[in-house]
Amino acid sequence: MMKRLVGTLGVAMLIALMINGCGGQGEQTQKETGTTTASQLTGEIRVDGSSTVLPISEAVAEEFKKQHPQTDPKVGKSGTGGGFKKFANGEIDITGASRPIREDEDKLCREKGVEYIEIPVAYDALAVVVNKQNDWVDSLTVEELRKIWEPAAERKITSWKQVRAGFPDVPLRLFGAGSESGTFDFFTAAIVGKERSIRSDHTGSEDDNILVQGVTSNRGGLGYFGLAYYEQNKDTLKLIGVDEGKGKGAVLPSIETVVDGSYYLARPIFIYVNVKALERPEVAEFVKFYLQNAEKLTQEVGYVPLPANLYQLVMERLEKRVTGSAFGAHGTQVGVKLEDLYRLEQESEKGGN
Repeated sequence: MMKRLVGTLGVAMLIALMINGCGGQGEQTQKETGTTTASQLTGEIRVDGSSTVLPISEAVAEEFKKQHPQTDPKVGKSGTGGGFKKFANGEIDITGASRPIREDEDKLCREKGVEYIEIPVAYDALAVVVNKQNDWVDSLTVEELRKIWEPAAERKITSWKQVRAGFPDVPLRLFGAGSESGTFDFFTAAIVGKERSIRSDHTGSEDDNILVQGVTSNRGGLGYFGLAYYEQNKDTLKLIGVDEGKGKGAVLPSIETVVDGSYYLARPIFIYVNVKALERPEVAEFVKFYLQNAEKLTQEVGYVPLPANLYQLVMERLEKRVTGSAFGAHGTQVGVKLEDLYRLEQESEKGGN
């Protein structure tokens, strides 16, 4: 029995030596050809930007780390605007954005020599919320929201009774996204009609948790932020509907109302990837993994996945290294259909060839 065991071990050792020898040659070949297997992936992957996109990027980083334990994906949140500044300066590989890149940000990237690929990863909806004790409002029209948030309302519209006849004389306390946030840009464009135009006498923050706390601690509180943050705090907040004023009545944000386009404050959210960073295998694999798993992970953290055909269009965009923004210099656009934008872009490329 012992001789048989020794013999077996000897054969196993011989096989192991043969495998190691072949493995060494394989590694050398991989280095020569510039390819890297998944098990060999190492290195830091720097992600920052939008607090709205943050939960998705964190979920992707966690799952990616499980499969590639030698990599180090680091995810931060400095807001959409703050993320684009870091991105243009080459401080990060990927930045999350809750709106398309603006013309001035694109210009800064070009000045710094940063080429990028725009990748939509999910749909989000802005949740308009009030304090749980608020028993007088279940919905607001876009016109009423404009009346509350426009610059002309500053220090003038300070009580709920001024918003609609029949509302009580309760102080109106406002909480919204900080000026570095893409959520701020989208909300102001959609509600006030002009991006970055809003009353200043409100609490603004890139940290959505601060906004949640503000609304929950003020009976007359009113705020807005990504739907995922409402889902995480629904026990302490009251979600209200938004009436676009086109005869549809008030609509609450949900997967169904975002997909069918009936909820007014729905929008796409993105990651932007530095093309040069894609030369590093760990970054290229991370972005590919992000897209392949976005449909599942976006739902897990409270967002709405894109249609499968749109993920395919975007994957092709990544593989072909199509740079720049499909939005051009238009920036934030309310009600735009991503499928139309990226399909038109693809057809334009075919026509150009």
